[in-house]
Amino acid sequence: MNFRNTNAATTTIPRDLNDFTKETGNIYESLVIISKRANQIAVEMKEELHQKLNEFASNVDNLEEIFENREQIEVSRFYERLPKPTAIALQEFLEGKITWRYPEENKK
Repeated sequence: MNFRNTNAATTTIPRDLNDFTKETGNIYESLVIISKRANQIAVEMKEELHQKLNEFASNVDNLEEIFENREQIEVSRFYERLPKPTAIALQEFLEGKITWRYPEENKK
């Protein structure tokens, strides 16, 4: 996923609840869809961050290396400045980029 090209807000902004009910007809159903997508985004972001930080991992416990690793600090700051996964999921839902389906009911 490309987190750099999202136009999600980095701060809290007020939302109209009617925008969330347009596709599903139910605010609670929309919020469940958004929350599940936000969890997926959070897992993807966490995995990507850990992959990038593992490049800087060293087996030596030298305090000088820990404090002088500016590249690692920049990577961490970049991820801190990104919009939160919830904001990204909200934006994707409002733009119609999220697809969902209902689990099939068990037929007896």
